[in-house]
Amino acid sequence: MQVHRDIEKLPAFRNAVVTIGTFDGVHMGHRHVIESLREEAKAINGETVIITFHPHPRKVVSSAILGIRLINTLDEKTELLEQLGIDHLVVVPFTEAFANQHAVDYIRDFLVNKFKPHTIIIGYDHRFGRDRQGDYRLLEKLAEKYKYVLKEIPKHLLDNISISSTNIREALLHNDIATADKLLGYEFFFEGEVVDGDKLGRKLGYPTANLKITDEEKLIPANGIYAVYVEIREKEPEDKGQNNGSKPRAKASSHSSMTTLRSRLKGMMSIGFRPTVDVKKRVIEVNIFDFDKDIYGQKVRVYVKKYLREEVKFNSLEDLVKQIDKDKIESLKVL
Repeated sequence: MQVHRDIEKLPAFRNAVVTIGTFDGVHMGHRHVIESLREEAKAINGETVIITFHPHPRKVVSSAILGIRLINTLDEKTELLEQLGIDHLVVVPFTEAFANQHAVDYIRDFLVNKFKPHTIIIGYDHRFGRDRQGDYRLLEKLAEKYKYVLKEIPKHLLDNISISSTNIREALLHNDIATADKLLGYEFFFEGEVVDGDKLGRKLGYPTANLKITDEEKLIPANGIYAVYVEIREKEPEDKGQNNGSKPRAKASSHSSMTTLRSRLKGMMSIGFRPTVDVKKRVIEVNIFDFDKDIYGQKVRVYVKKYLREEVKFNSLEDLVKQIDKDKIESLKVL
């Protein structure tokens, strides 16, 4: 998959079959749309093109930006779309100027001139342009003039996508990992950088990797103890030139293109305020089983497998360790 971030330097797409959306979660509902996109492209020997926006449009056009919590970061979404066999992902910088262009200008100058679409697949409720005046009917009205085929995503599928996104967020915020994973079609995951902690876990016999989430919009599951799989992302050496005549591989993202993943490691995770020792801020700690390497400063990916229990305040550190022993046993059963 080729990722394009400069809309002034887009290639000449071959019979572009285009759809537009945030695709947050890239969940099972989205995958029906993506399958339709691929089928249409295959029928006309075309290329699939997904247009998405960054930052999230609501951060630009809405005053309620503090409430945004996304299932995927942009890098995660890029990785998931690549796995689904999309040819091109175009990440459009979403600005006030872009949001305020006239709807007709959006169709002519943006969609038609830059993408030259053969087919546009879009929902009946898709809105665009100044004051959200553009809609499916306007696209339909101009289809003959600009020589593109317009196909509608059915209402029931759009409703399913919206409901699924809401239900995934609710499930993650209420410890229901099984429901979230079923709706996603894959295991929910997130990444963080390993930073210094107070090293209490090491003293208790359970050293932990303290994770800092660098994307503040990323949705993190509710507080509690979880069984998890962990992958450690290690820096790859930079390529020293391209002298073999081969074309460089298209980069999925600034993070994923520069890292490789170790095999999965088993572990357990605590999210919360550590009530036994009265921590004032929310922390994410992962104990990786049978692992003792120094990974400070490295990226860690956590796959959340199962919620085990809520946070509990214990009367002593000894009681806490006894419970952690039980948590490890339970985690190993799950993993």
